[in-house]
Amino acid sequence: MHNETAGYTLSNADSVTFEEVFKSSFKSLHLYACSILKEESAAEEVVQQVFFKLWEKNERLSELQSITAYLYRAVHNDCLNVLKHSKVKAAHRAHALYTSSEHDHPADQAALKELQRNIDKAINELPEQCRTIFQMSRFEDMKYRDIAEKLGLSVKTVENQMGKALRVLRNKLGDYLPMVALFLVNALIVIQ
Repeated sequence: MHNETAGYTLSNADSVTFEEVFKSSFKSLHLYACSILKEESAAEEVVQQVFFKLWEKNERLSELQSITAYLYRAVHNDCLNVLKHSKVKAAHRAHALYTSSEHDHPADQAALKELQRNIDKAINELPEQCRTIFQMSRFEDMKYRDIAEKLGLSVKTVENQMGKALRVLRNKLGDYLPMVALFLVNALIVIQ
């Protein structure tokens, strides 16, 4: 078997074939993910999750012409999801930082209270399972695999629920994104 994974098919895959695909592809996929995420540990986690999903879907991938193309596409998509999730997380952290610092201007306080009400309302309107998963991921910093184990769900279900939560929150809070950006800038000025 050669080092290129383009010719691998998993129709009759076993752990040896999977290990060869992993060993021959991990480093290049990790570098690719690093180029998108600019963070080594996050990139490593994305690539590991992609291989975990590949192993879970083993039988259904037999129709793939190129596992390499699949892996790069999956890493690319998962990296984009991480970036989207980190934007929501950064906005929440900026908001939390801003609320914890002293602000004397009444307009800031009123806008901040309105933003907090709308964030809380949007989160509370999520379906129960979706809300629980979102809160565990974003506020308790739990990884998808840990959430899945704790709730007795598949990792794919957790991923789908997080995607749904983020779509709903982006739709409901889209009008407030300029306000979040303003609070982020103000919070950074206060820190300095």
